[in-house]
Amino acid sequence: MVSSSVARNIIGNVISFGLFFSPAPTFYKIIKQKSVEEFKPDPYIATVLNCAFWVFYGMPFVHPNSLLVVTINSVGLAFEFVYLAIFFIYATNKGRRKVSLLLLIEAIFFAAIVLITMLVLHGTTRRSLVVGIICDVFNVMMYISPLTIMAKVIKTKSVKYMPFWLSLTNFLNGVCWTTYALIHPFDIYVLISNSIGAVSGLVQLFLYGFYYCRGENNDDGVELENTTQVPVSECPPDLEA
Repeated sequence: MVSSSVARNIIGNVISFGLFFSPAPTFYKIIKQKSVEEFKPDPYIATVLNCAFWVFYGMPFVHPNSLLVVTINSVGLAFEFVYLAIFFIYATNKGRRKVSLLLLIEAIFFAAIVLITMLVLHGTTRRSLVVGIICDVFNVMMYISPLTIMAKVIKTKSVKYMPFWLSLTNFLNGVCWTTYALIHPFDIYVLISNSIGAVSGLVQLFLYGFYYCRGENNDDGVELENTTQVPVSECPPDLEA
């Protein structure tokens, strides 16, 4: 019989890898067309910070016995930097400035939280509490980041730039990490953000299905389904969570 520990590892690794890999078709399209068109970097920028915080959370001096959290989010971090590098290459100067500025802000904020945690908070219980809450906040941000395109979808009645695979794997990731959190040992921080992520992903899929099935943009929808992207979240991007 499969132990709960093995089940957690299988669930976490498989679905989170799918989350981080899901944007690949979108970036293949960007490379092929040598343009980011109307795609937004928001989900990937959000996932970078999300993954960074979950890696920190999983460290033994913050939250012991969280090796899976560290490994899968480290992989996610590498994926997101590759995606952002591609986006940066093919974006306009305005888009490049936006990505650079946001990453700089994230780096400063992350460094500040790490310093405060290590110098002010003592003991894994207090560190787990504070960093866990921060991780929940940014995990939710990662999950809802694809919603930034929803206004455009509703306005244009087109799903061309709706990140279908991102939304689908966000939903699956949320469901699986919620299951992960419920398998002993129970983890409230993983549970809260990922249950919200599952609901967010479901809303995104509903919106995509609604406009795709109306038949007004079937060509765009088919193209998207075959070529676009998530998450992380991933976390990221759970980010893992």
